[in-house]
Amino acid sequence: MSDLEDYERLKRLKARYFRTMDTKDWAGMRTVFADDVVMDTTAAGGNLVTGADDFMEFLQPMLQDAVTVHHGHMPELELTGPGQARGIWALQDTIVWPDGTRMVGYGHYHETYEKVDGDWKIKSSTLTRLHVDFTLPAASPAAD
Repeated sequence: MSDLEDYERLKRLKARYFRTMDTKDWAGMRTVFADDVVMDTTAAGGNLVTGADDFMEFLQPMLQDAVTVHHGHMPELELTGPGQARGIWALQDTIVWPDGTRMVGYGHYHETYEKVDGDWKIKSSTLTRLHVDFTLPAASPAAD
């Protein structure tokens, strides 16, 4: 496989990550991760979770009932060794929770990847935020 093919497969991997999260395809999303993935959102006010199954257990209840829209842009990808790569993705995401709370965030994913049985997987992901806008739900009119 050429380097160009690997870069394209890495782009499709991240696209699948965003799509499966936004469509709540949890089984499909699980397939993008190495079993021992490290997901670090501490710099963005979140948690550090190790293990793909543990991450899915953490993520699903938080986003199951929310509408999410994730856009990843401008990938900076580098093959670092046989079956290894790293990348940085610019991110813009919107999350709307059932109570009407809305978050629009801007930042980056810093990631590493590994090939597992010929398929690229996310090995680690660190989310950093540059800016976040929160909108709280409108207050209900007071009952007379």
